[in-house]
Amino acid sequence: MTFPIRALTAAVLLAGLPAATQAVPYSQLVIFGDSLSDSGQFPDLGSPLLGGNPTGGLRFTNRTGPSYLSNNSEYFDAVSTQRLASLLGLQALPSTPILPQLLTGNADGTNYAVGGYRTDQILASITDINGSVVNAGGGTIRTRNGYLVDVPRVDPNTLFYVNGGGNDVLQFVVTDQASAAVAAADLVAGVAALHAAGARTIIVSDLPDVGLTPAGFASGFRAAWSNASGLLNTELGSQLSALGGNVIRLNFRGLLAEVQADLATYGFDPLVSQTDVCFSGSSCLADPTWGIGGLTPNPDRLMFNDGVHPTAAVQQISADYIYSILGAPWQVSLLPEMAMASLTGHQQQLRSEWQADRGAWQAVGQWRSFVAASGQRQRFQEGEAVASGDSDGLGLSLGTSYRLDEQWRLGLALGLQQQSLEAGEADSEYDLRSYLLSAFAQYQQGRVWADASLSLGHLDYSDLDRRFALGITERSEQGDTDGQLWALSGRLGYDLANAGSGWRVSPFISADYAKVDVDGYRERGMSASALTFDDQQRDSKRLGVGLQANYQLAPATQVFGEIAREREFEDDSRSLRMGLNSVAGNSFELQGHTPASGQTLASIGVAHALAERLQLRASYQVRATDDRQQAINLSLSWDL
Repeated sequence: MTFPIRALTAAVLLAGLPAATQAVPYSQLVIFGDSLSDSGQFPDLGSPLLGGNPTGGLRFTNRTGPSYLSNNSEYFDAVSTQRLASLLGLQALPSTPILPQLLTGNADGTNYAVGGYRTDQILASITDINGSVVNAGGGTIRTRNGYLVDVPRVDPNTLFYVNGGGNDVLQFVVTDQASAAVAAADLVAGVAALHAAGARTIIVSDLPDVGLTPAGFASGFRAAWSNASGLLNTELGSQLSALGGNVIRLNFRGLLAEVQADLATYGFDPLVSQTDVCFSGSSCLADPTWGIGGLTPNPDRLMFNDGVHPTAAVQQISADYIYSILGAPWQVSLLPEMAMASLTGHQQQLRSEWQADRGAWQAVGQWRSFVAASGQRQRFQEGEAVASGDSDGLGLSLGTSYRLDEQWRLGLALGLQQQSLEAGEADSEYDLRSYLLSAFAQYQQGRVWADASLSLGHLDYSDLDRRFALGITERSEQGDTDGQLWALSGRLGYDLANAGSGWRVSPFISADYAKVDVDGYRERGMSASALTFDDQQRDSKRLGVGLQANYQLAPATQVFGEIAREREFEDDSRSLRMGLNSVAGNSFELQGHTPASGQTLASIGVAHALAERLQLRASYQVRATDDRQQAINLSLSWDL
């Protein structure tokens, strides 16, 4: 019977949680903390099997309903760490209590958080032999080695989450600055031990205001607990800053204050004093309307399930908040890719003009000009640390060339492109206006030809609107920034076709270098979710081979096209340094976009002479990688 129970366990744990929508760069999620993160270490005593609840045991939030009774027909809802794990496509199963482990055969999970833990116990669950202890009040029901005892060298792609300190406050272990420093030092020692074992990314939660809880109100200790939790937070922040390392320090205290200031938006009853009442009536006053014994029981209308633990609605807000931080670079690292798309669209427009002119330049000493309009679309494929997205753009180009002699032609081109990118599950929107200037030189002698260009650009990113879920609502954080780019491009080809055949067929080799710099920017305001992003640099070094072909279909009409394959040598994953505006002195690096290692280019076009010195041209281009880019161009060319 083990397999059916285990299958049911997995099914129920994941039921109702948002499914993973993103290929994440993390191999697993490992959690240390207290009841706010405990995903089921204790047996669910409401179960006839004393813990055989297929959802993994007791959790410190409300049951799922509709009656919310402790009869195991309605299991405990998921806590924030489970919800985060589901968003990431990972697991956060607990160390299963001994009885259900015998019944189900479930292996230990990666969640070491245990309800009631103080910071010294959290440290032990990271570092000590037999350091992870589950005690049901009357005795030990489970002992397990601290994480680093069994895993002395960690997978660097593991994501770690650490929270704690609430029980130190509630048990009056933290009462002043000195005791706050000791408790914070335990958490920081755990983080330091993980760093020493090879951990690269560690999330550390701050401590919400323990006084602003229904238990704080009912006990009369609101002021004392608020003061103690503030002292612990201050110490934790300063000690983590001194430690260094890649630590993401959260601001749950600020987030919950923002929710309390706008209750209705998040689904909570604005007429209820949310920090004074709870749902279950355990260690607090149950709300007479929405509480378990009230007129219309509904925990989603309240922030607290019991005296200190949040309802499932707050658990979801918390998970969404963390996910918004982890997922931000998956979108923002696409800003340089937007600039690369503008550049390649501009360059391809020039190449279409050059190919249509191949072997048919203007007379020596004369000018030829063109005006072109273009539309392009780029699709960013969802992948590891890359959000799916669609970018639409319109462009206008003006150019002119002057023929120096039989072999050389020089020219300039000015391009303006407007792009809009929608990315991520909440359709974040990022706008870019690119101003591009290219100088080019062309050579032809017999069958040999060559093209070269130098491009410079100014990038104006406006209305950068990052959107994400927060529980039942959606939040938007906005900013703007600028950037610059420059690029060199060259091609060398040889025409194989014989004169008079109507064909020009040229194999060619190509070399391209581009550098895009996007200035760092700060999202507006000091909300708990607003972020500051560091400068980004995107380099591209490519070599390619290809084939061009022109065919004179009629005296006034020719068709042309090319196909090429390029190898990208700057294809390492990029990291983006960032930090929360509201958390001073903390910044961290997270993985972002990884450029494709190669791409296939193809284009086809037609040119038609409207008059002796006037041509109309149209072309279509595609760049095929994981991120497909397509463009159409329409241009008018004339000789002066």
